[in-house]
Amino acid sequence: MTPTIADMRREYGLAGLSEADAGDDPFALFRRWFDQVTAAGVHEPNAFVLSTVAADGGPSSRMVLLKALDARGFTFFTNYDSRKGRELAADPRAALLFPWHPLERQVRVEGTVEVVTAAESDDYFRNRPLGSRLGAWASPQSAVIPDRAFLERAHAALTAKHPDGAVPRPPNWGGYRVLPAVFEFWQGRPSRLHDRIRFARAGDGWVRDRLAP
Repeated sequence: MTPTIADMRREYGLAGLSEADAGDDPFALFRRWFDQVTAAGVHEPNAFVLSTVAADGGPSSRMVLLKALDARGFTFFTNYDSRKGRELAADPRAALLFPWHPLERQVRVEGTVEVVTAAESDDYFRNRPLGSRLGAWASPQSAVIPDRAFLERAHAALTAKHPDGAVPRPPNWGGYRVLPAVFEFWQGRPSRLHDRIRFARAGDGWVRDRLAP
């Protein structure tokens, strides 16, 4: 018998997360978990759900790819005129969710967003595949278009315009850095008694708490 949606469940138990394991630095814990999920061969471990505040105050979410991580925060790149770009310009608050199901883990991050420097955006854009650089020009991201052929014609025209592959970065395309104020690390446990460890920014440091699952 095919199970109903309500019957779909699994018992978690691969690992636990104690306060001692979590440590005092959420960036260090995130990097350790990221290295582990990458070593496990999880598909696109750098993919995360980015949630922004819509014009009407509601939530707005989509998948994007993490492209840099340092002591400041999490960096991704996109079209500034896209829906997410417009929403971040109006309200710089954002939430990230990394869903690492094979390791029975997820990480949530909340914070504010800043635009990265032009030099950082130029450096990343220069190292993108040629097709992606052309696509950044060809696609008016989030705008209504007549059909797919519109994109294909634009891409073909740009390919002919730049036969040497020297495609400059569009002025409306670049990076954002999410500056974390809150991290939450979730580890699945048996009987739904999951581990949830939260770090909240406090001055130059962090306050760590355990949350009920």
